[in-house]
Amino acid sequence: MTQPPPGFAYRLTAAVLRPPLAALTKRDWKGGENIPADGGVIIVANHISYIDPLVFGHFIHDHGRPVRYLAKASLFDIPLLGPFLRSAGQIPVHREKRTAGDALAEACEAIESGESIAIYPEGTITRDPNLWPMIGKTGAVRVALRTGAEIVPVAQWGAQHILKPYGKVPKFLPRKTVHVHAGPPVDLSAYRSADPHPSVLKKATTDVMAAITNLLAGIRGETAPVPFDPSKSGLPTLGNPNKKAKKR
Repeated sequence: MTQPPPGFAYRLTAAVLRPPLAALTKRDWKGGENIPADGGVIIVANHISYIDPLVFGHFIHDHGRPVRYLAKASLFDIPLLGPFLRSAGQIPVHREKRTAGDALAEACEAIESGESIAIYPEGTITRDPNLWPMIGKTGAVRVALRTGAEIVPVAQWGAQHILKPYGKVPKFLPRKTVHVHAGPPVDLSAYRSADPHPSVLKKATTDVMAAITNLLAGIRGETAPVPFDPSKSGLPTLGNPNKKAKKR
């Protein structure tokens, strides 16, 4: 199914943001051929900076796919920005609330309409002290198994040099290299006919996160550690963990 054309708000956003991103960053992009030209697809990536959605989105857009993000719902409460995000087709996620499933339902509808969906499986900027991917949440896998869509893993690195995790002031100069590498779709064949039990969803999500981590290890030229488990870290699951710690 051919993806429907993006609306005015999305086209305006791309027209405004793409030129400065192209001018202010050096790009090491690989694997764009793994993003299918048509049909519903889920594209997942690691999360290292507030600015990396722009880097990630730039990569996807320039490989021919308008993209709809699953983004934290608080952004949609900001005057002017919230209505604009909605108009641009972005999907609010009420993290750690019962209504979080509404975002997955909307994502499934988008997939069935032939659209591309971008998801951060970690759900927040990584808490790993060296910015490796954490254990992921199961939302992307749930959408993939419900719709039959493929999951394309992406690793990104370098955005944190423009804007540190939870930083507020970006530093574009001197120009930084942003690495964005996409891999082939994750093989979920072992899970598609299985009962979507939580253990199955967790195993499939582990495979997805492993694909992202392996791509990142290749970019960094390092061996990845055991995935960081935020539930066992004692850190808050949402928001700036450093800021929270200072308030204690």
